[in-house]
Amino acid sequence: MANKTKSKTSKKKEKEEIVEIVEPIEEVREEIIIKSSFDMNAWIPKTEMGKRVKLGEIKNIEEILDQGLSFLEPEIVEILLPDMEMDLLLIGQSKGKFGGGQRRVFKQTQKKTQEGNKPKFATISVIGNKDGYIGIGYGKSKETVPAREKALRKAKLNLIKIRRGCGSWECNCKEAHSIPFKVYGKCGSVEINLIPAPKGTGLKAEKECQKILRLAGIKDIWSTTLGKTGTKINLIYACMRALESLMETKVNLLTSSRLGIVEGRIRRPL
Repeated sequence: MANKTKSKTSKKKEKEEIVEIVEPIEEVREEIIIKSSFDMNAWIPKTEMGKRVKLGEIKNIEEILDQGLSFLEPEIVEILLPDMEMDLLLIGQSKGKFGGGQRRVFKQTQKKTQEGNKPKFATISVIGNKDGYIGIGYGKSKETVPAREKALRKAKLNLIKIRRGCGSWECNCKEAHSIPFKVYGKCGSVEINLIPAPKGTGLKAEKECQKILRLAGIKDIWSTTLGKTGTKINLIYACMRALESLMETKVNLLTSSRLGIVEGRIRRPL
């Protein structure tokens, strides 16, 4: 009987610990929508690129991306893209009967040791200006706030630009409301195809992929998916790899003018 009572009390303690961990997650979710404030005067750059950006020698983010250079300081993106928006993707799930828990921003994992349960939180953030620039980052930590900050910092360092246009034969409006051609992305068992759609179609994709596409500036698209799409992290990375392949495909000037292709904010010269 003593063993049974001990096991019952230990189970109660574990439940109490889980409740204490899960409660602050919703509070952090409310803070994400607020736009981050950045003080340029207080920033001390550590790299040569950062110093040139602060002095005003580099005024356009295209100068960095066109040369294939990588961002080493997130403050560079803060200065060159002041109109960007941030959001966290729902990759986790709260505990519920038969797997019916509510979707959450943080994915919680626990390591059982002799000292007790050691929880960790992982999250994926996405940034974009709704005008051809997008970036995602993965962050993991023992607490929710450091994981969120780490994910946002990595998203700024992983910023890329994409091509937009009108590749749908039903529309042919030469406006940058969709993508210029069909692209494919894969991560793990998840495969995704992004297909150009005519005006008014909307974002016909999974909800987390919709957030990425909306922040990238895409308004109309069709998509098909294969594999275990319930693994949200793989689905998100597959969608990003499909968007990255938009810039890898070579396009001549005639095709560019016919499809109305725009790279980032800049339309390609005819």
